[in-house]
Amino acid sequence: MKRKSNRIWWILGGIVILLVGGLVAAKQTGLIGKAKPAEVDFTAVKKVDIIERVSASGRVQPEVEVKISPDVSGEIIALYVAEGDSVKQGQLLLKIRPDNYESLLARARATVNSSRAQYLQTKALAAQGRARLIRSKANYDRNKKLLADKVISASDFEQIEADYNVAQQEIESTEANVKAAEFNVAGAEAGLRDATENLRKTTIYAPVNGTVSKLNVELGERVVGTSQMAGTEMLRIANLNNMEVRVNVNENDIVRVSLGDTADIDVDSYSTTGRKFKGIVTEIANTANGLAATGTTGSTSSMSTDAVTEFEVRIKVLNSSYKDLMASRAKRTYPLKPGMTASVEVITDRRPGVLAVPIAAVTTRGAAQEAMNRNPNDDNNDNNNGGKPANQAPAKKEEVKEIVFVHQNGKVVQREVKTGISDFENIEIKSGLKAGEEVVSGPFIAVSKRLKDGDPVVKHDPAKDKKPEKTDQ
Repeated sequence: MKRKSNRIWWILGGIVILLVGGLVAAKQTGLIGKAKPAEVDFTAVKKVDIIERVSASGRVQPEVEVKISPDVSGEIIALYVAEGDSVKQGQLLLKIRPDNYESLLARARATVNSSRAQYLQTKALAAQGRARLIRSKANYDRNKKLLADKVISASDFEQIEADYNVAQQEIESTEANVKAAEFNVAGAEAGLRDATENLRKTTIYAPVNGTVSKLNVELGERVVGTSQMAGTEMLRIANLNNMEVRVNVNENDIVRVSLGDTADIDVDSYSTTGRKFKGIVTEIANTANGLAATGTTGSTSSMSTDAVTEFEVRIKVLNSSYKDLMASRAKRTYPLKPGMTASVEVITDRRPGVLAVPIAAVTTRGAAQEAMNRNPNDDNNDNNNGGKPANQAPAKKEEVKEIVFVHQNGKVVQREVKTGISDFENIEIKSGLKAGEEVVSGPFIAVSKRLKDGDPVVKHDPAKDKKPEKTDQ
């Protein structure tokens, strides 16, 4: 029995030795204990042409559009244009009933005539006063000698002297009345000019050359007009040969847009034809939309912190880009009309033949992100302190690095890079990579969060993603 028991122990010991040896050999050969490689997409670093663009949307508007409102109120008694008509500067557009203004003009003329007559009468009185003064002075001088010769009494001379003084006062008074009459004439003439101008304003002429782009009134309609504020908008005259697109550009992109930048314009009305127009940036707003009216201080306090800040940019549509459309259309129609919706891509920079990778291949990492990748299940990383020990002082703002993952011998190597401009697909690599190197370009979640330096990877097989087709039985 003892010999049989020893044999069993020897057999069990041999089995344990074989198992341990097999585990050691399997671990050394990588059969066990090896991390499962991540399936990723690879892209070679190569030279491409990159065109940086800023996208925005807006509406087509004329470069010059004049809104015409009346300065006087009344009924429209004549309308000589229709919407879409071409007009020349100085052309008669419409008339407002002038009856009341003609009456006011006649009254103003009568007032002027009355003022002038009063002025002439006052001048005549002044001439009479000057004649009396001359006569009184001569009488005064003659009686003064008679008084010296004691021919007349002192009392008689005092009366003559008093008459002379009164004549002097009367001439001063009449001369003042003449000046007052002159002012009355000037005031009446000003009223006449005002009445004449109001009567003239009942006839509306075209201030510029262009096309009637909008007509808001009809024959017989009453309009309101004052010289202090804008009255009823009757019509608009625009130069439809010179059009522009007004778009709103986000504050993050506006710093890249410059005057003179070229743009590709996609007007929705021509989207089905695939036609695009060319444009050039002619104006960039200095103040954000919504801030000009109330002032920067007031509007900042009233705007919410998550409000989008945008700046208006005006892009002139080059006539050469739709010259062929003008030739094939009628004279009174234009290919671009005010209010059309358009999308714009402003070309802000061009870099031909630069080293580039797909945008998805570049991500950002900081010290905190790398620590989480190294130890994502660390018990010390709780939600209350953001993964920092309770007694640790607040860290300074960490430096964020731009990195890519380079494929080398079945593993990825994290490498810092410096980037430049980008388009919708590629981003320029200024330093950190060489042409021909292979980088990880997807999936996004792997590049941005999961991958870390030294991780094993394999090329993703798209065939695995295809689901088997169901067959009818």
